[in-house]
Amino acid sequence: MTTIQTTVGGLYRSSRARAVTGFGVAAILLFAVAPATMTMFRLGLLAKFLCLAMVAVGIGLAWGRGGMLTLGQGVFFGLGAYIMAMHLKLADAGPGGVPDFMMLYGSGEVPWWWEPMRSPVLTIVLVVAVPTGLAILLGLAVFTRRVRGAYFAILSQALAAAFAILLIGQQATTGGTNGLNGFRSFFGYDLSDPLNKRMLFFIAAGALLVMVAVVRQLMHSRFGELLVAVRDQENRVRFLGYDPAKVKVVAYAVAAAMAAIGGALFVPIVGIISPADVGVVPSIGFLIGVAIGGRATLLGPVLGSIAVSWAQTSLSESFPSGWIYFQGALFILVVAFLPGGLASLVGKWRRRRTTQDPPDGAPHPSVPATSGSAA
Repeated sequence: MTTIQTTVGGLYRSSRARAVTGFGVAAILLFAVAPATMTMFRLGLLAKFLCLAMVAVGIGLAWGRGGMLTLGQGVFFGLGAYIMAMHLKLADAGPGGVPDFMMLYGSGEVPWWWEPMRSPVLTIVLVVAVPTGLAILLGLAVFTRRVRGAYFAILSQALAAAFAILLIGQQATTGGTNGLNGFRSFFGYDLSDPLNKRMLFFIAAGALLVMVAVVRQLMHSRFGELLVAVRDQENRVRFLGYDPAKVKVVAYAVAAAMAAIGGALFVPIVGIISPADVGVVPSIGFLIGVAIGGRATLLGPVLGSIAVSWAQTSLSESFPSGWIYFQGALFILVVAFLPGGLASLVGKWRRRRTTQDPPDGAPHPSVPATSGSAA
C-alpha cells in the first residue's frame, strides 16, 4: 500500500511540475520571445490565432472531457465579438453619436439594445454574461431532455447557421454581410498605434494562459472526474445520485464564456467581425484544430488550433483553392488513424518512458513485487 501511495504521489508531483514548467515556457515564449523576434504584422497574426485558441480551450473541456460535440461555438464567439464591436462603434461615434453605417443603411437612430454598449464596464460584463446565460438556457433545455451525441451536434450547428442568417438580414443594425469594421480606438487607446497593438497581443496571451490554467484546475478537480464519468457512463452517474445535465451545463457554459472572450478580443485585433466569422464553417474550423491537436489533452486544443490557423494563413496564400481540401484530408486522417490527435503521440512516448524508468521506490514492471513491497 505504501508503494502505491508513493507511486501515485510521485506521478502527481511530476504532472504538477510539468504543468508549471509548461506554463513558464509558454509565458516566456509569448511575453518575451515573440515580441522580440516577430514583426508587428506577424505579431498581430499570432494575436488573432490566440483568440481562436481561446475557443479551442473551451471546446477541449466540453468535447474532450464532456463528450459534447459542440459544432456551434461560432454563436458564442460571435456574440462576444458583436457586443465588443458595438461598443467600439459607439465609442468612435462619440457621446450620443450614431455609427456611420446606420446613417447609410438605417434610420439614423441607435436601436435601444445598442445603448447599454455605450458603457465600457457594462460592455465587459455583457461580453461574458450574454453568451454564458444563453449557453445555460440552451444547456438546460437540451441536456435535461437527454439530447446528446449526433442530435446535439446537429442542433448546435443549426443554431450557428441561424445566427449567421439573422446577422445577414439585419443590415441596418448589424451591418449585414459587411459586418462591423473600421474601429479607431479600444477603450480610449488608438488602435493605429503600434504600442497599443502590442498591448492587445499581451492581453490576448495573458487571457489564453489564464483560461488554460482554469481548465487544468477543472480537469484535476472533482468536477473534472465527474465530467469524464458523465461522458463515459451517463446512466451510471445518474444512478449514483448526480444530475448529468447540470454537469454538462456547467462545462458548456464555461466553453461559451471562453469563446465569447476570444471573440471580444478578436474584434480590436483583427478590426472586423462579420457573419462569415461566426457561421457553420468557422464553427467546424474551431473543431478541426481541437481534433488535430488532441481534444482530451490540456494543451492539444491550443497547439492544434494555432497550428491549423497558421497553416491556413500560410498555405492559403500559396494554394488558395487547395487549402480547404488539405484541411479536410488532414482532419479525416487524424480521426481515422490518430483519434487522440497529435498530442497522443507525446502521451504514448511518455507512458513508454515511464514504463522503462519507473519512479523511485516503485518496482520495475519486469520485476515481480515481493510480499513485503505490496504490504
